[in-house]
Amino acid sequence: MSAGKYTAMLGAGLGMVHETRILLELWSEGADVPTLQQTALQSGRFPGISARRLENIVSLCFAPRYLRPPTTAATLKRLQPVLSVREFVQCLYLYACRANPILADFVVQVYWPAYSAGKKSVSNEQARDFVKTANAAGMMAKPWTDSMLRRGAGYLTGSCADFGLLAKGQRTDREFLPFRIEPRIFAYLAYDLHFAELADPSVINHPDWQLFGLGEQDVLDEMKRQSPKGLWFVQSAGALTRITWQLHSREEVIDAFLAGEV
Repeated sequence: MSAGKYTAMLGAGLGMVHETRILLELWSEGADVPTLQQTALQSGRFPGISARRLENIVSLCFAPRYLRPPTTAATLKRLQPVLSVREFVQCLYLYACRANPILADFVVQVYWPAYSAGKKSVSNEQARDFVKTANAAGMMAKPWTDSMLRRGAGYLTGSCADFGLLAKGQRTDREFLPFRIEPRIFAYLAYDLHFAELADPSVINHPDWQLFGLGEQDVLDEMKRQSPKGLWFVQSAGALTRITWQLHSREEVIDAFLAGEV
């Protein structure tokens, strides 16, 4: 499902869940990367992080994930207070995968096949094999050295641990954790894809669903299950699917979350 060359940006912060919460609080509408870096440095909210590392977290992690497009940070900032911990983390996971194709492809090509096969864990060796194969295939923006390949494998499993897919800790094998898309994040993603001006069939079979282990039929079934909530109405006959969307802007979706209607 890769949409671009692989980079090492993931290593600047991995999942960066705690840091993202703080940066969203500090970020204000229209603030660019240098402004946010300066605000974060002066806030005193990152006492154990060097200035250089904090600048990298903002420029290499936060900005690519949440400031492109700029509506992402604004949306998450408003929704954060009403999202559960698991819901918030799943949002961050979605945007991290979009910004880092190497993570998205690792999850789709390695994590979910192993999970579906009944395996108990994902090993560092499997992650290293993945990055080595990608490097040999020219998937990296710049060729990686052997040391970078080793570190890159750790970035992948570490990020999966941060986002709740794998167990945390320094270990050669990380055990699978129960991971299923939360119903409200399902609705959030469905509308996010809809507002990207995708046709209904393209919403249903979009590659983003694969990040959560969902196929086209899984998505359609969940949309039908959630239809009684009044967020949408689904008509499906054979290969034809038509969705009547009841919310008509991102602002309406945010308002529905804030009002507890989602």
